[in-house]
Amino acid sequence: MRKILKIALPAVLLVLCLAGCGRYVSHYRATGFVHSNTSGSAYMTFSSFDGTMVFTLKSGEGGRIQCRGALGSGSTVVYYDADGTKKALFAVQGDGSEEADLGSLPGGKVYIIVETDGTCLDGDFRFAVEKPG
Repeated sequence: MRKILKIALPAVLLVLCLAGCGRYVSHYRATGFVHSNTSGSAYMTFSSFDGTMVFTLKSGEGGRIQCRGALGSGSTVVYYDADGTKKALFAVQGDGSEEADLGSLPGGKVYIIVETDGTCLDGDFRFAVEKPG
């Protein structure tokens, strides 16, 4: 029994460490890619990007998040998850830009997910938490 525990316990711990604790996972191919993520703001700019980028922000009860995105070409959808359900926030197509305002958030972690449909060029996406009040 002890021999099984000596083998099984480290294996389980290894799997948990490798799997991580995040609800969403970033995976992408990009060039000229710069990004940042703090609890109060996040951004990404790129020359080319294909894939998914996930940001985690922290909002207070009743907080707001200002969101904007622009592309030179391509197609992307920005989603958010503040309560366990992934919802579309806005889409950017071709040479365009969009803005959105997430308001009356429940407080806690808010996931912002940027997903492309193929390769996008010349992108700039920015997200900023506004304090309630």
